[in-house]
Amino acid sequence: MNKNNGGPAFPSGMDGEMGQDGMSLRDWFAGQAMTGYIAWSPNGVEDQGDPRDLAKFVYSVADAMLEARGK
Repeated sequence: MNKNNGGPAFPSGMDGEMGQDGMSLRDWFAGQAMTGYIAWSPNGVEDQGDPRDLAKFVYSVADAMLEARGK
């Protein structure tokens, strides 16, 4: 089953000529969520615990954003 990745975040208009369309919109949303979450935290990355848990959380935020965007 393919997960909706939202397509390319920054399409080049080259239609994959170089074999890459850049990062997915899902990755962009997750990165933005991670940046905001860490910036919001009083002690930055030191309070985040296991980075795998943070990665799961921000991708769940990204998935929710893609779902809301599709409605």
